[in-house]
Amino acid sequence: MAEPAPFFTLSLAQWSIHRMIREDGVDPYTFAEKAKNWGFTGLEYVSQLYNPELSDAEYSEEAMASFVNKSNAEAEKHGMKNVLIMIDGQGNLAVSDEAERNETVEKHKRWVDAAAAMGCHSIRVNLNGSLDPEEWKMNSVDGLTKLSTYAKGKNINILVENHGGLSSNGEMHAEVMKMVNMDNCGTLPDFGNFCITRKPDSRECELEYDKYKGVKELMPYAKAVSAKSNNFDADGNEIGIDYVKMLQMVKDHGYKGFIGVEYEGSVLDEEAGIKATKDLLLKAAKEVV
Repeated sequence: MAEPAPFFTLSLAQWSIHRMIREDGVDPYTFAEKAKNWGFTGLEYVSQLYNPELSDAEYSEEAMASFVNKSNAEAEKHGMKNVLIMIDGQGNLAVSDEAERNETVEKHKRWVDAAAAMGCHSIRVNLNGSLDPEEWKMNSVDGLTKLSTYAKGKNINILVENHGGLSSNGEMHAEVMKMVNMDNCGTLPDFGNFCITRKPDSRECELEYDKYKGVKELMPYAKAVSAKSNNFDADGNEIGIDYVKMLQMVKDHGYKGFIGVEYEGSVLDEEAGIKATKDLLLKAAKEVV
């Protein structure tokens, strides 16, 4: 008798191969082929991994069209589903200067257009900007409302990931979602990424939000989920994240979409880390009730 399928579908976050691309010279357009070979169904693109190709062209219409066309061709060739694009380096959506915030919204619109042309359901954005909680909330609501209003006409969701700073405060992040109150504005809960502040001149976290509390607070607004991983024990479990506990929360909120594998560790190489994360997700899913 065949084992029951998991309640989610597996996608691969392209960030999982950022070292291959940046350090080993791997062509980012081989993403679909690699993901297919590793047993994934969906693709989660990362905008910055197509630089300097796009940045050197100042994200011109021609450059963006080339990115879309090449990505679509590869996805179709390998029978893969384009899920979303993670957008980085396009400005601060929660900055206090309204002119700068509006410019950031404009820069994200071309990525909304690209996502629509690729058949994605969403783009993922970051809520960087003010460090004052009340300012940050109001700025976030303004930036997200403007961008989501544009994206609504393209049938694209605007998703915010807990990605450092105040966006990693689950309670405040969820409050922003409630205030925006738009069907196409939601969250992308990441199992990790709950560091709010880091120690000066260090990657070491100074203030970390409770990851389980954070995921629980973000799941009511979730339209995508990211299974972050770094290191594994001898049994294949992530040493810092209880995957069964996380998946139980995801399932309890009725989520049945894609869960993206995002390996960010350095002990295993990227291919091995991706496979270990995928195996852990499938193993943990069997323990979820």
